Amino acid sequence: MGHLTGKTAIITGGGRAVLSDGRCGSIGYGIATAYAKEGCNLVLTGRNLQKLEDAKEELERLYGIEVLAVQADVSAGADNTAVVNNVVKQAIDKFGRIDVLINNAQASASGVTIADHTVEQFDLAVYSGLYATFHYMQACYPYLAKTQGSVINFASGAGLFGNFGQCAYAAAKEGIRGLTRVAATEWGKDGINVNVVCPLAWTAQLEGFEKAYPEAFKANVHMPPMGHYGDAEAEIGRVCVQLANPDFKYMTGETLTLEGGMGQRP
Repeated sequence: MGHLTGKTAIITGGGRAVLSDGRCGSIGYGIATAYAKEGCNLVLTGRNLQKLEDAKEELERLYGIEVLAVQADVSAGADNTAVVNNVVKQAIDKFGRIDVLINNAQASASGVTIADHTVEQFDLAVYSGLYATFHYMQACYPYLAKTQGSVINFASGAGLFGNFGQCAYAAAKEGIRGLTRVAATEWGKDGINVNVVCPLAWTAQLEGFEKAYPEAFKANVHMPPMGHYGDAEAEIGRVCVQLANPDFKYMTGETLTLEGGMGQRP
């Protein structure tokens, strides 16, 4: 029996992606795989329905859990409250509970300077990241309060260090970091565990960024001191399992440092 057997987690941006060497190629899919191995049922959202269905097929087949795939896109001009409420309603209708919310989804136009950034590109990052995180947290709050569940949000070193060519992405991620701290303060009384992770994982998107913008990649993406980038499943995914583990939840302390990011525990 896994640490999360019988639990339900919503993971945004959880579609299947693989690296050129066959390993998990996105943080969302890496987390989904780590959670599936621990017996957790999953609600996976994203813009690409085929990637969600591919993830559902593989995770159910390999790990015997149930996966609900829901296409959802928080974006400028959409009724985003309705979009997110639909995901949450389907999750409750199928599983009856929400134990973990993982706000991982994020789109952006990397490699574009502030002077050249368009409003549409800025909206893409802020809506898919910051606004999506806000909407999902608000919609999931009553269910997380019932289960004394966990919220795991994702920020980035791009915001912490001001990476060249990532103004909208950095702005969205810093907003998420601030939102997470406030939620940790407000929701501690409800027993909801709230953290933010700032990872540097090697993903298919980062592989693509290196190919498309080699100079921006060289200027901004630096090899961690341990000599390797984070593995989306074995390192980032396993950290997220730990953050949703009830035994971890009640450890003492107020601040947690993960991969250069900070989160507060109630």
